[in-house]
Amino acid sequence: MASHSTLFISPQNLSSNFSSLFYYSPQSLTFRTKKSSSLSLTTTKPRRLSLSVSASHSLQALIFDCDGVILESEHLHREAYNDAFAYLNVRCPSSSQPLNWDLQFYDVLQNLIGGGKPKMRWYFKEHGWPSSTIFETPPESDEERAKLIDTLQDWKTERYKEIIKSGTVEPRPGVLRLMDEAKAAGKMLAVCSAATKSSVVLCLENLIGMERFKGLDCFLAGDDVKEKKPDPLIYLTAAKRLGVSEKDCLVVEDSVIGLQAATKAGMSCVITYTSSTADQDFKDSIAIYPDLSNVRLSDLELLLQNKIAAS
Repeated sequence: MASHSTLFISPQNLSSNFSSLFYYSPQSLTFRTKKSSSLSLTTTKPRRLSLSVSASHSLQALIFDCDGVILESEHLHREAYNDAFAYLNVRCPSSSQPLNWDLQFYDVLQNLIGGGKPKMRWYFKEHGWPSSTIFETPPESDEERAKLIDTLQDWKTERYKEIIKSGTVEPRPGVLRLMDEAKAAGKMLAVCSAATKSSVVLCLENLIGMERFKGLDCFLAGDDVKEKKPDPLIYLTAAKRLGVSEKDCLVVEDSVIGLQAATKAGMSCVITYTSSTADQDFKDSIAIYPDLSNVRLSDLELLLQNKIAAS
């Protein structure tokens, strides 16, 4: 009759249904539970018993959106769009005046569609393609429409750069301190924005400074991915470039579009809302803040640990 060996273990991740007692012999492995049941595995040859517990996840990379997170910029973008529409005399069929996106409409639009070119393309499809100094009559071909969108976006971007360079724009509270805390703690730092690369680079150089910008472990803009937020591609790409698991990343966003992109990528997300996003549904975030002035790196690490433990 084969002898049995008895092994006692008590790893924290075993279910309470098990008494942490099991019996092993070269022919069989039996788990005894507190209930009147057992699970037995029988082998025909001696096998080596091995137990492995997967390493727990922890915060390795902190990823920031740019517009709305590093700076409260949507009103600046709206100003730049309206300046472009006026300068290029963009008139939709339903209006005799140059197009002007008012504050209330733009709050809805920018939370509905990510990226400047997709915003304009959606608007013109809904309200009719406009005449302008670029095309005296509304463009009809895909090529002409693409040229209109590209020209408007280029002019708007240059105007936005002028506003940023004016020196009147400052980063949102707590952003720089939190970036510095993360770097000092050996965490990877990234910025992922749906905006055009040239405008994001300008914002980062002027608002976080060249040293912090060059110290980023990853920087991605709308030009770097084929799909815009809420598609998760930009965050999946960031995790790949950083060489970390999505579960070890924490994203800081300001809108539901960004939140959806992060969660679809399998990342946890905290929200630092703005006046235009405050009423959005952020139920899938792990924390919601008015800004980052009172948020420490240790707070975010604990939030991510609790999120992982709960899942």
